[in-house]
Amino acid sequence: MTQSPKNTNVQAMFDRIAPEYDKMNNIISLGTHKNWRRRVMSKINFFHATQILDIATGTADWALALAEKSLPEAKVTGLDFSAAMLAVGQKKVDQAGLSDKVKLVQGDAMQLPFEDDSFDIVTIGFGLRNLPDPRKGLEEMYRVLKPGGQLVILETSQPDSQLIRPFWKFYFGQVMPWFGQLFAHGKKQEYKYLDETTENFMSYRQLQMLLGDLGFTKVRVQRFNFGAAAAHYASK
Repeated sequence: MTQSPKNTNVQAMFDRIAPEYDKMNNIISLGTHKNWRRRVMSKINFFHATQILDIATGTADWALALAEKSLPEAKVTGLDFSAAMLAVGQKKVDQAGLSDKVKLVQGDAMQLPFEDDSFDIVTIGFGLRNLPDPRKGLEEMYRVLKPGGQLVILETSQPDSQLIRPFWKFYFGQVMPWFGQLFAHGKKQEYKYLDETTENFMSYRQLQMLLGDLGFTKVRVQRFNFGAAAAHYASK
């Protein structure tokens, strides 16, 4: 059982929200998460990348996008600890006709079931903040990346602006849990937890420094929507 720092059974929580997960992502982000991912995808170097790993793949949206953008011979592995999320993702993989290119596996991001130096690209979208130990997860990402490989992290973040921040806190703290109550069959507490992980997660600057401390190089940051989300790019 994977526990968050607040002793929430995160695995069970994501199993519960899996049926509404895609719909809620669109509602909560007002559709902007798709634009963020498209912009991040444009920065990924797919040249010569034949092995790609998407961690916390959830319902496989990013794994599918990676498969469509990558080389024809490339293989994409999507890893998640929630069987319910992966079940939704597998249906999408099958419907897209990409089951030969995309493989979904259940596993722990802090104990990746892969050999050292296995992947050319490792991505994680909106999942790092849910790990009980993000540093351990990043160490594992470094381990499985090939030398010269690229790490891409897309994560919610906190705005710096004193004008924007109160509206951001109100939206995530009050509106988002209400959306969970209204549109996700009463799952207010689940979306309250997701708000708390966003607000309490390290800043984009702290994450940038941590990546450098762990040995990653060429660390770059791209911020979206006044700092509501941030992408970190790094190399091994």
